[in-house]
Amino acid sequence: MKRKNILITGASSGLGKGMAIEFAKQGCNLALCARRVENLEELKKELHEINPESKVFLRSLDVTNADQVFEVFRAFNQDFHDVNEQLDRVVVNAGMGKGSSLGKGHAKANMQTAVTNFCGAISQMEAAMEIFREQNHGHLVAISSMSAFRGYPFAMTVYAATKAGLKSLTEGLRIDVLKKPIKVSSIFPGYIQSEMTDAIGKPPPFMISLDKGSKLLVKAINKEKANAYVPFWPWHFFKLLSPFMTANMLRKF
Repeated sequence: MKRKNILITGASSGLGKGMAIEFAKQGCNLALCARRVENLEELKKELHEINPESKVFLRSLDVTNADQVFEVFRAFNQDFHDVNEQLDRVVVNAGMGKGSSLGKGHAKANMQTAVTNFCGAISQMEAAMEIFREQNHGHLVAISSMSAFRGYPFAMTVYAATKAGLKSLTEGLRIDVLKKPIKVSSIFPGYIQSEMTDAIGKPPPFMISLDKGSKLLVKAINKEKANAYVPFWPWHFFKLLSPFMTANMLRKF
């Protein structure tokens, strides 16, 4: 089934922006939201240069505000109805990577990451599923991370925990709608260049460009598999090996 009408959160930069560009190239209509609306306005111009026929709807959204999440998702759904379309896919992408080792004075940053990445994801998935259950079809996509499969030290500690929680949340929902015409996918990116990876300093291993990563993400999403590892090499094999990695190995990685 061709998914033509797609909502992406956290679309003002990084993976969200990259995916929006790739979907526009495929002729999709897009509902894009993020906190930085000025970035979305610039992106909309870029998308219309790629595909002048594409419908692009924009709204400001802070995913930590649950009421606003429902308000924005419902408004986007109405936008599509107003042009005789239906929302086909929601990509839960908004997130952040702030934080540090626990107990080092960065409790506020760690909590911001936890609330944004996990509680914000719950709100987005609730709002998306409200729409999909009513229309009895749709594709919900959660952008998790390869860090979801093990615990990680330092600045990754809380971030990895939120992505593990998102992995479990998405799997539970997939089981819940197993006999319904609603697809639920978990996407596990490795290191893809973005503002978040730029903040790390030293480039992490196996990192790929945003352009390549966005193409691979959209390709994986369109396949609508339950789980996808992006890029497949080396991350699928890392997932298989990760249960056997020692604490010292994870600390170095």
